[in-house]
Amino acid sequence: MRIVRIAGIGAVAVAGLALTACGGNIGSAGGGDEFPTGPITLTVGQAAGGSTDLIARAVADGMAEELGVSVPVVNKPGANGAVATQEVASAEADGYNLVLLNASLITITPLAVGDSAEVALDDLDVLKGLSQDDYVLVASRASGIESFEDLAEHDDLSYGTTGVGTGSQLAQAILFAEAGIEGTVVPFDSGSPALTAVVGDQVQVATIQAGEAKPQIDAGEVTPLLTFSEERNEYLPDVPTATEIGYDIPVAQYRAVAGPKGLPDEVKEALTTAIEGALETEAYQQLNETNLLTPHEISGDEVVEEWTGLADTYAELVEQHDISLSE
Repeated sequence: MRIVRIAGIGAVAVAGLALTACGGNIGSAGGGDEFPTGPITLTVGQAAGGSTDLIARAVADGMAEELGVSVPVVNKPGANGAVATQEVASAEADGYNLVLLNASLITITPLAVGDSAEVALDDLDVLKGLSQDDYVLVASRASGIESFEDLAEHDDLSYGTTGVGTGSQLAQAILFAEAGIEGTVVPFDSGSPALTAVVGDQVQVATIQAGEAKPQIDAGEVTPLLTFSEERNEYLPDVPTATEIGYDIPVAQYRAVAGPKGLPDEVKEALTTAIEGALETEAYQQLNETNLLTPHEISGDEVVEEWTGLADTYAELVEQHDISLSE
């Protein structure tokens, strides 16, 4: 545990008496040896305003309330979150530097960029799983594609991707490989421009995060063909899953909070309790509903087990179908 000392034993005793007299909390005031004694930084490897950033800020607000210290969110986009995660993994394991993890960085990105840019869970202490963000395959209205069967029979298909090493890229690539669908790939750097291209029929289909695509689905600007969740998405109950139509491709974006490897047990307990408190707040639960996020609030150990299994499964599928995720 990190201990902040005031010069001399006598000074510590005087400071402690002063805090007791005024009803202060040694841990939150920053003058004692309890955790935390100061701000806890939550780093996000994506730009501000996206779903990962919004989740981080809601969690940070709840943690600040629970712990009595500020929890600033710092955005450091780059390499699908690898830059931010590597920075946190190399920080001192004292609980004052955390990262909001996207599962795709651990389970999919290594398949696209190789070992040199790989971020391993072994370098982190995972504290808590947060949520699941499902992907939906959508088609442009102008294309006339209203079902997956229509898509399979469509000639001269063009389709968008949303970035190298992303879950949407992987899910779509596996589906097309297993179904024998061919076409011209048009790469985009995120879901928003890919969705815009579908709306404008610049590409006929793309796989987008459900929360991002839902407004255009509701407005009738795009047609949802299927989701890649294990069960039907509660916000898109009329849309079949890939599994239902014969393709077992459960790919979703999962998120979790982690810190550097080697956090003291009492620090891990304090942080985990604070995160769990944040997840129970009305503000966080409203965020889930607004952004079509499915709660997936599992323990850190369960996150490691789940994500490790997914990484193995995805690697096998990529090898089996000779899929390249590098472009």
